[in-house]
Amino acid sequence: MGKITGFKEYGRELPEKVPAQDRVKNYNEFVGMYSDEKLNQQSARCMNCGIPFCHNGCPLGNVIPEFNDAVYKENWQEAYKILSSTNNFPEFTGRICPAPCEAACVLGINKPAVAIEEIEKHIIEIAYEKGFVKPYQPILKSGKSVAIVGSGPAGMAAAAQLNKVGHIVTVFERDDYAGGLLRYGIPDFKLDKAVVERRINVMKESGINFKFNTEVGKDISANELVANFDAVVLAGGSTVPRDLPIPGRQFKGVYYAMEFLKQSNKKVASVAVNEEEISAKGKNVVVIGGGDTGSDCVGTSNRQGAKSVTQFELMFQPPKERTINMPWPQYPMLLKTTSSHEEGCERFWAINTKEFIGDADGNLIGLKISEVEWETDFLGRPTKFTGIEGTEKTIPCERVFLAMGFLNPQYEGMLEQLGVKLDGRKNVDATEGNYKTSVDKVFAAGDMRRGQSLVVWAISEGREAARKVDEYLMGYSSLESKDAINVFDNAF
Repeated sequence: MGKITGFKEYGRELPEKVPAQDRVKNYNEFVGMYSDEKLNQQSARCMNCGIPFCHNGCPLGNVIPEFNDAVYKENWQEAYKILSSTNNFPEFTGRICPAPCEAACVLGINKPAVAIEEIEKHIIEIAYEKGFVKPYQPILKSGKSVAIVGSGPAGMAAAAQLNKVGHIVTVFERDDYAGGLLRYGIPDFKLDKAVVERRINVMKESGINFKFNTEVGKDISANELVANFDAVVLAGGSTVPRDLPIPGRQFKGVYYAMEFLKQSNKKVASVAVNEEEISAKGKNVVVIGGGDTGSDCVGTSNRQGAKSVTQFELMFQPPKERTINMPWPQYPMLLKTTSSHEEGCERFWAINTKEFIGDADGNLIGLKISEVEWETDFLGRPTKFTGIEGTEKTIPCERVFLAMGFLNPQYEGMLEQLGVKLDGRKNVDATEGNYKTSVDKVFAAGDMRRGQSLVVWAISEGREAARKVDEYLMGYSSLESKDAINVFDNAF
């Protein structure tokens, strides 16, 4: 334990951010770094409690008290070794994870939790700076080949782990570069694409093959992949967005969030955009959906020069603090104000969008909305809503971005050709015990298997699926599981 009284002496502090009025002028990351003194103090706040609930709160099982202790002692190589033993990509989770580990932090019972996410980001950035992050090329090769379909965090994690034990790994990506939503979904101001490219380059130098602009099921048949590789891992994500099929949906100006965000990311990266331009400049923008994707639309709209930005959420406003129905260490559904909201956005809860209004030329000019009232069960969970009479009104709006989540993976093409069994939610049916699908040699991981979830869960899924693929190919696996972690193992 770094400092026995650290949690009493120091309060939670986060790095300074560029002021909102300045950061909206560009797409650069705007969260600073701790000074050496502040980083030492924040790591000293870890209590090294008897039962570290943060382990269980983290889907990866990160060994948090131990890497906090190493940071306090400024033993950077040990901190990196501990962190990378469970997490292949701390530079991603340290920036965009909602930090369920912090919600489970024992200190969080009556004080602000340890700043675990920021400490994690500092460990990996210091590791890169000091040259600890190196390509990993195993001496012994298995001679077995594995195809990974999808280069998002689940596919990347599976590729890194399988390469680590000597398999020949090829990653197929239908976009022009790797990363999935890390590349073309999350805006640069939250995750600079140089951070993604840096990791992809390490993976390439480790011997992992990437095939871009290659859609399995279209450019290459899925069955050909199964025939040519010893195993296949489906990690294509949950890509079918939830629609809002109300009157006026056809009007020009109503877009899915990912259409908007992907195009914006391409523009920032100076990648040619062939489709019709989607711009928020000078428009009254309404974002429907209160999650992280909706927040990204808010931040992007502000940077594009929107006239106004409003965000609607059908659910009622969450509480600011834990209630009796959200006891520690459960992850609490609390009111979240993001950096994008700080930059300018009106937020409204319990709003039902009833109709899109258009002009004679088919352009969106307004929304018809009404307020709703929710009924809840004995645990405070919403059950059904009813409209509040007399609250219906029409507001001006020229751009709507639908950020209501994703339903399931795309079935046409790859999944259809394979004929894999789907579960009740139309995700690929592959049990957590072995990650195997109904098709021989074919495994599934990430959002394609478990449904829309967090980046940290995607990495966990990729790692666990890789271990099962390794067992399938070799009869055993030396890859660590999150239930039995050796923190002194040489991790990728």
